[in-house]
Amino acid sequence: MQPFSLTLFKSSNRKVRSGFLFPLAFCFLSVAFYIPRHSQLPVVAQTMDSKTQADRLFQQGNQQWQTRQFAAAVNSWQQSLQIYRALKNRQGERAVLTNLGAVYYSLGNTYLSLGNYAKAIEYSQQSLAIALEIKDRSGEGRALGNLEAAYNSLGNYAKAIEYTEQSLALVREIKHRQGEGVALGNLGIAYLKLSNYAKAIEYSQQSLAIAREVKDREGEGLALGHLAVAYNLLGSYTKAIEYLQQSLAIAREIKNREAEGSALGNLGNAYESLGNYTKAIEYAQQSLAIAREIKNREGEGVALGHLGNAYNSLGNYAKAIEYAQQQLAIAREIKNREGEGSALGNLGIAYESLGNYAKAIEYAEQHLAITREIKHRQGEGAALGNLGIAYLDLGNYAKVIEYTQQSLAIAREIKNRKGEGAALGNLGIAYESLGNYAKAIEYAQQQLAIAREIQDREGEGTALGLLGAAYLDLGNYAKAIEYAQQQLAIAREIQDRKGEGVALNNLGATFLKAGNSTEAEKMLVNGIQVWESMRQMLGSNDENKVSIFEAQARTYRMLQRVRVAQNNPIAALEISERGRARAFVDLLTERLSSGSTNPVINTSPNQDQIRQIAKAQNATLVQYSIIYDELQIQGKREMRESALYIWIIQPTGEIAFRQVDLKPLWQKHNASLASLIIDNQEFLKVRSRSSLGSPKPEPNFNLRKLHELLIDPIANLLPKDPNAHVIFIPQGSLFQVPFPALQDANDNYLIQKHTILTAPSIQVLALTRQQKLAQKQPNSGNALVLGNPTMPIVSASPGEPKRQLSALPGAEAEARAIAPLLKTQAITGAQGTKAAIVRQMPQASIIHLATHGLLDDVNGLGSAIALAPSGNDDGLLTAEEIFDMKLQASLVVLSACNTAEGRITGDGVIGLSRALISAGVPSVIVSLWAVPDAPTSELMQSFYRNLQNNPDKAQALRQAMLTAMKTHPQPRNWAAFTLIGEAE
Repeated sequence: MQPFSLTLFKSSNRKVRSGFLFPLAFCFLSVAFYIPRHSQLPVVAQTMDSKTQADRLFQQGNQQWQTRQFAAAVNSWQQSLQIYRALKNRQGERAVLTNLGAVYYSLGNTYLSLGNYAKAIEYSQQSLAIALEIKDRSGEGRALGNLEAAYNSLGNYAKAIEYTEQSLALVREIKHRQGEGVALGNLGIAYLKLSNYAKAIEYSQQSLAIAREVKDREGEGLALGHLAVAYNLLGSYTKAIEYLQQSLAIAREIKNREAEGSALGNLGNAYESLGNYTKAIEYAQQSLAIAREIKNREGEGVALGHLGNAYNSLGNYAKAIEYAQQQLAIAREIKNREGEGSALGNLGIAYESLGNYAKAIEYAEQHLAITREIKHRQGEGAALGNLGIAYLDLGNYAKVIEYTQQSLAIAREIKNRKGEGAALGNLGIAYESLGNYAKAIEYAQQQLAIAREIQDREGEGTALGLLGAAYLDLGNYAKAIEYAQQQLAIAREIQDRKGEGVALNNLGATFLKAGNSTEAEKMLVNGIQVWESMRQMLGSNDENKVSIFEAQARTYRMLQRVRVAQNNPIAALEISERGRARAFVDLLTERLSSGSTNPVINTSPNQDQIRQIAKAQNATLVQYSIIYDELQIQGKREMRESALYIWIIQPTGEIAFRQVDLKPLWQKHNASLASLIIDNQEFLKVRSRSSLGSPKPEPNFNLRKLHELLIDPIANLLPKDPNAHVIFIPQGSLFQVPFPALQDANDNYLIQKHTILTAPSIQVLALTRQQKLAQKQPNSGNALVLGNPTMPIVSASPGEPKRQLSALPGAEAEARAIAPLLKTQAITGAQGTKAAIVRQMPQASIIHLATHGLLDDVNGLGSAIALAPSGNDDGLLTAEEIFDMKLQASLVVLSACNTAEGRITGDGVIGLSRALISAGVPSVIVSLWAVPDAPTSELMQSFYRNLQNNPDKAQALRQAMLTAMKTHPQPRNWAAFTLIGEAE
C-alpha cells in the first residue's frame, strides 16, 4: 500500500518556524529615546589639581572614543569617575556616567547583534543601573529594550515580557505615546514566541492604533508586519499577505529600504506557505537585492536563508544548499553566531531531504553546539528536533525519541506552545513508525489539543493527518477517513495547496485499503489536479518542476494501482504516462512552440493518442512502472517493491498489460530490482574511459534474472522481426538497465532478437519526432568529430586532489577513422578546446565526441564531457551549459563514460542526454557505464559504416553491437550504449 504522507516539523531556525522576520523588533526604543553621543564637560569649581586631572581624563576618553579606541576610552572615563566621586562633584560624575551608560548600551547592542546574549545582558544591565542611578529615563528605556531583546533571543520569554512591561510602564509614566506603541509591539512579539497568538494580535493591534494616532508611519508599518507574522502562524495566509502588502506600501512611501526588504521577505514566506513557490522566490530575491543595495549584511543573510528555504520546500536541494552556504559565509563574516547556527541548521535540513543523513546529523550537531554556546534555548530545541528527524530517517528510533524528548522539554520550559506541539507530533510519527499506534495516537491527540488551543491551523491539520495514519495502520478505516477529511478541510480553508495534496493522497490510500476504489480514484484524481496546479505556478522553471515532482509521484503510482484493481489497466497507462517526464515534456513543448506559427499543445496523451504515437513510431512500446508497499519489517518502516506494471503498445495500436510480483525478490532472496541493477553496474565497471579509478576483478554474474523479470512476461508480445523497433520506457532504477545485454534462459542476448531504443516517456517520443520534423531538411553543416582532446585536470570528488584525466588513444583512432565517413576532419589533442567545440556545435549536422565523461548523480546538471581547457575555462562542458544551447544536429553521439547517467528522478534522468534533447537534438546515443577504450572505438567505427548503408540509427547500432560481440564477447565491451529518441 502506498504510504500516508506525514509532516515532520523541521525547524529552519529562523526567528519563528514560519520564517518571518521581525525588522528592528527589539531596537524600537532607540527611536523613542535620545541620548547625546558625548556629554559636555561640566564647569564647577573644585580643588584645582584633582579637578584638572579628572577633566583631562574625561576629555581624553572622549577623544579616544571618537578615534574608536573604545577600551581605552572606558578606562579613562572610569578613572575620571573615581576622581569626581572623591571630590563629590555630582555634575562631573553624572557626565561620566552618562557616557558610560551610552557605551554600555552600545556594547550591549553590539553583542546582541553578534548573537552573544550573555555579554549583551551584562552590558545592558550595567547601562540600566547607571540610568537608574542618574535618573536618566531615556537611557533606562534603551537598556530595557536591549534586555528584552536578549532574553527573547535566549528563549526566556517570561524575562523578555518582564522587561518589556517595565518599558511600557516607563513610557506611559512619561506619556510618550510613540514609545508606548513600540513597547506594545514588542510585547506582541514576545507572545508570538510563546505561541500565544491571541495576546500577540491584541498587543500588535494596540501598537498599530497608537502608531496611526501619532502618525508614526514607520511604527504603523512595523505593527502591520507583526500582525502578519501572527496570522501566518495561525495559518491565515491571505490575512498575512494583506497586512504585509500594507506594511510594504508604507515602507516604500517613507523610503525605508530596510523595512521594505523585510516586508518582501515575509511576503515570500507567506506565499511559500500557500505553495506558490514562484512568488516566494520572486519576493525573496527582491528582499536580497535590497539588502545588498543598502549593504545590510545581516539582512542579506536572512534573505539568502529565505531563498534556501523556498528551494528546500520545492525539493530543489542543490539550490537550498547553495543559498544556505552563502548565508553561512555571511554569518561567519559578521560574527553573527545565531545566524551561523541558523545556516548550519538549514544545511542539515537540506541534506536530510537529500537522504544524506550523515551530513544532516553533522550540521545539526554544529547548530546545536552554537545554540548551547550562546544559550539560545529556542534554537537548541529546533536543533534537537532536527537531529531527531535525521535519526528517524535512519530508523534509529531510540535516538529519535531521545532527541525529540529533549526538544519537547525545552519547548515546555520556555513556554513555546507551537514548538511543544511540533515535538509531540514528531514523537507520534516515531512511535507510529515503530508500530506503537496507541502511543502515536496519544501524542497526536496532545499535538492536536495544543494546535487548537493556540489556533494553529496548519499544526491542527498535521496532527489530524497523523491520527488518520495511525488509525489506518490499526485497520480502523472509518476513523482514518474521518481524520483525513478533517485534515483536508483545514488545508482548503487556509489555502495550503501542499497540505491539500497530501490530505487527498492520504484519503486515496485509506479508501483503497478499505476496498472503496471509486472514492479512492476520486480523491487521487483531485490530488493530481492539486499537484499539477502547483507545478503550473512554477512557470517555465524546469529545475524547480523536476524537484517538486519527486514529492508528488506517489499519488500517480497509487492511482495506477487503483485502476489496475478496477481491471482498467489502459486507464492506468494514461496515469503512468501522466506521471512521468512532465517537466521534460513542458520544456520540449515550450521550445518547439517558441517562434512557431503552430504552437504544440501540451496535454498528457490519452489512450487513443498513445496508440497514434506507437503507429507514428512504427514501433512496439514497452512502458514499465514500479509499485511500492510501505511495510513494518523488524520494527522498522520500509518501502519495498511490490509489483511491476508493464504495458506493451503494438505498432497497430493494440495495448496489452502484464503484472509481475516483485515481493519474492526481497522475501526469498533479500534483493530488489534496484540491487540487481546496482550489482550489474558494478560488474560492468572498467577503467578505460572512466574518469578516475582502477580496474576491479570481474565477479561471476549474469543478466538472466533481469531478463526473467523484465522480458519473459512480455516475450510473446515482442516482434518476431529482429529489425523491428522496440522502445523501452523505463522508470526509476530501470533507467540503468542495459537492455541489449539481458540474457534469456538459453544465454541469448536481447539485442540478438530485437532492435532496441529507449525514451523517458511516450509523449517525449512524440516530441522528438516533432523536433526531427521541425528541422525540415538535413542540416547542411559539417559533422563535428572529436577524439582524445588534451585532457583537463579534475578531482574525483570535492575535497580530493586534482589530477589530469588519462589520455585515450583509442578515442583518437576512433575519431580519425570516423571523420572521413562523415566527410570532415577529426579534432584531436590541443585543438579540441571547449571554446572551439562549443563554437562549432550549433552549426554541426552530426556531433561525435569521443572523450572522458564525468557523472554527477546528485544534481545531474553537473555531468560533463571532458574537452581541452583554454583561457579561463576548465575544459568541462556540462549538461547545464548544453541545456541552454540551440543545436541543429540530427544525431549526437557521446562516446564516453556514463553519459546516459545522472540524477534519476520521476522526470527521468537529469544529465547529458536530457540536456541534448532539450537543446533540439532528436537522436542521442549515450553510455550507461565506463566503456572500454579499444572495443568502443571499434564499435563506433562499425556504427558509422552501417549508417552509411542504412539511415536507421537503431539498426546501425544493433549491427555494430552484434559485430563487436564476435571479438569482444563480454557485454561490458559492447552493451553500454543506448539510442534515445528517433531511429531515423
